[in-house]
Amino acid sequence: MKKVTRQRCEVYSRVVGYIRPISQWNIGKQAEWSDRKMFKMKTL
Repeated sequence: MKKVTRQRCEVYSRVVGYIRPISQWNIGKQAEWSDRKMFKMKTL
């Protein structure tokens, strides 16, 4: 098995029209982010 080096990546999200890194959110908003369900919508 290959040894893989991992690197942290910054995750951004749009809130109230502004795109900001999640790491800059307050603790409550970060907890809400982890509770969200992600899904894909079918294209019509």
